[in-house]
Amino acid sequence: MTTTITRRSMLAGLSALAVAPAQIPAHAQSGRTITMMHGFTPGANVDFVARLVADNLSKRLGQPFVVEPRPGAGGTTSAATVARATPDGTTLSILPGGHAVSAAIYKQLPYNAVEDFSFISLLTDFPFILVTYPDHPAKTIADVVKTAQADPGKLTCATAGNGTGMHLAFELFAAMAKAKIQHVPYRGSPQGLVDVLAKRVDFQMDNPTSVLPFIKDGRLRALGVTGPQRFFMVPDVPTIAEQGVPGYSVTSWLGVAGPAKLPAAFVSKVNTEIRAILQDPSVIEKLRGFGNEIKATTPEEFKAKVADDVAKWTKVVADANIPRV
Repeated sequence: MTTTITRRSMLAGLSALAVAPAQIPAHAQSGRTITMMHGFTPGANVDFVARLVADNLSKRLGQPFVVEPRPGAGGTTSAATVARATPDGTTLSILPGGHAVSAAIYKQLPYNAVEDFSFISLLTDFPFILVTYPDHPAKTIADVVKTAQADPGKLTCATAGNGTGMHLAFELFAAMAKAKIQHVPYRGSPQGLVDVLAKRVDFQMDNPTSVLPFIKDGRLRALGVTGPQRFFMVPDVPTIAEQGVPGYSVTSWLGVAGPAKLPAAFVSKVNTEIRAILQDPSVIEKLRGFGNEIKATTPEEFKAKVADDVAKWTKVVADANIPRV
């Protein structure tokens, strides 16, 4: 999606920035198009967020932005392209929480997940939800843990596949709860949900957009959310941490980044504009409508989050003996 602007509106937008020309890259003075890549298909949550942010940045910076989906290899194809891009501010990316997961799962990537990127700001985050069929005997996370400890391997949990964020969130939960639960990987969320609905699998760990329609119509029951606080879309569902697994906290996220060595003034300016965008009530409403919590950060906080997640998931992969690919 490209936002077209007139020369008059572009000049007006640049004047409103009140930034001396030497403080931002030359392309920001010439109105060159900024490409915002992501590694998912058009229409996905990442694509929606990317287009919403790109459109608002275009209006505020007075420059055209174009969103370019480049799916492949779990988002690593897009990330590799951004990591290799010239650090002049014309190529940015929407990175997902899976960016850190990939660093833990893949033996080799064509980039370093932390050092080869300039992190600008997180945008949103969201938890996963552990669900089951309505008449499952386990009514709480405590019930799940008690059964799993009493009869190791009896219970089963589906995810969207080996090495996904949901898989690692499940493995971390099982490890912290000291509960032996059999992982059942599927090629995507829908196949797993079919088997949970049919009572062939006990649970599924999944993202809110996949399971909320089933929770709302009563075909699934939410047992717990993985985040540090209750999730606004299911406020009556306790967190896993508050149900007897203290310290457990997993959220996935989306954020804006670019190649390493972006000019500091450019990073600062875009961060400032993103923070302003994420305070806009209409933007907040749209993002929350897709199940996103608002999560603006400084560049330093975003980089630290990615580094922490890479370390966390690398340890989970090693401790659970998950094969690296």
